[in-house]
This record gives sequence, structure tokens and C-alpha cells, in this order.
Amino acid sequence: MSLLDPLRERAGSLLFTRVAGPEGPRNRHKIHSSPGPRWFPPDSPIRRVHADSSMFIGGLSALLMQSLHPVAMAAVAAHSGYRGDPWGRLQRTSTFLATTTYGTAQSAQAACERLNTVHERIKGVTGEGIAYHAADPHLLEWVHVAEIDSFLRAHQRFGAHRLTDEECDRYVAQTSRIARTLGVLRPPRSMNALSGRIDDFRSELRCTPEALETARYLLLRPPIPTAAMPFYGALASNAIALLPRWASTELRLPRCQRAERWAVEPVGRAATGLIRWAMG
Repeated sequence: MSLLDPLRERAGSLLFTRVAGPEGPRNRHKIHSSPGPRWFPPDSPIRRVHADSSMFIGGLSALLMQSLHPVAMAAVAAHSGYRGDPWGRLQRTSTFLATTTYGTAQSAQAACERLNTVHERIKGVTGEGIAYHAADPHLLEWVHVAEIDSFLRAHQRFGAHRLTDEECDRYVAQTSRIARTLGVLRPPRSMNALSGRIDDFRSELRCTPEALETARYLLLRPPIPTAAMPFYGALASNAIALLPRWASTELRLPRCQRAERWAVEPVGRAATGLIRWAMG
């Protein structure tokens, strides 16, 4: 037994509780131990990507990307509770991802149906008078493509084991199963299709005051202890560096290629490596 093992267990437990919530241990046991067929086989790309500590950076980057759709951002700002209950939202999201990725097919289907019920109730009008509905397949597709593109970018840069090109295509195809169950009509099934769909959305994307406020909240005023801010800053700076250049420009986030290469990215590798060590 290493002298660092108690520290590792303590750090891993604290991090898991933050991400998974008080019901995390019970949910983890149910997700991984319940008998029955799964949507995705062991060692499939989706399981490898969603289990890696690179998801901490990918998730932050995905939120910044998603904020650039004015209608989707208006719905999030009005209904998601990300400001009033940020940890609760993170815990619900992480449980959904774990259930659909690793849980039984029955549990994954039920998780999607519960989320569909929530989406059906979310309707409103943006400040510009545009009606929105969270169950709109078009908005759901933007949330999906921004998310999986960010997850995959993060994994390829910070993951313990990069995916091959063929595995990247399989990852996109596997995530499409979840997207279809959530109401996306024709989710992309390859990297080329994913890139094409993001390009198709470009004409709809722009930075709104709500998007800027979300970026400030995520990057400058996150609900974490002051002592944890330097570590969080390492993750946040890499979430920015992970964005396509056009997205960071739209969000008015400064970038320096040399600093990213020689300082930001190495710190991101160290941070994700530390999380990987703590989580075992």
C-alpha cells in the first residue's frame, strides 16, 4: 500500500461526490451492476471517452459552444437552473451520461424518456420574440453536436489513449443512438458528418448577452471554493483553447497560440492526469 493511497482515496471520493451527488454510490452500483443487455459493448469508443478525465475539460468547452445558439441559450437561461443549482445540474447530467453509456438498455431508454418529458414542458419566447421549445429536434441537434464534438476534441488532446480515426467515427455513430432517442431526427454518424453539421449551424450562431454572462459565470465566477480556483483555472483555460477559433472569437475570449502550446496545454495534461489518478 502506497503512502499516497489515503490521499488518493480522499481526493477521489470528494471529486466523485461533487460530480455524482449524494446518490452517486447507489447510482453507480445500479448502473454497473444491474444485469441485462447494454446499448454499447465493453471497450467501445463511447465507454472509453465518457470514462476519461478529459471529460472535465470537454464538458466545460461544450457549455461554451452550446451558448452560441441564441434560441438554445435563451431556453437554458430561463429554465435550466444552472445558476441557482449548478452542482445539481452537473450531477443530473453526469448520471444521465453514465446511465445511457454504461447502464442496461432498459435503464438507458427510461433515462431518455424522463429527459424527453422534461423537454416537452420547456417552452417560451426569447427576448427577441422568437418562440422556442426544448423538444425541437433542431435545437436538440445543436446541443448534441456541440457536446460530442467537444467531448471528442478533449479526449483526443487529453485522453489517456487517443482514438483512431475509425474509432472516432464509431464514437459519433454510437452517440447518435442516444440522440435519436432524445428526438434528434438525423444525428451525424461520422466525423465528416459531424463537422458538416456544425458548419451548417454556423449561420445561426452568435454571441448574445446571455452567452457572455454564461461564459463569465463558467470562467470567472464558478461556484467552487477559492482554494480550488487555480486547479479549476487550468481546466477552464483549456476549455477555451479547445474551442474552434471562430467560437472563441465570437465569445470574445482571448487566445495566444504560443501560450496555449507551451503553458496552457501542459497544465491541462497535468490536471487531467491528476484527476485520473484520484479517480482511479
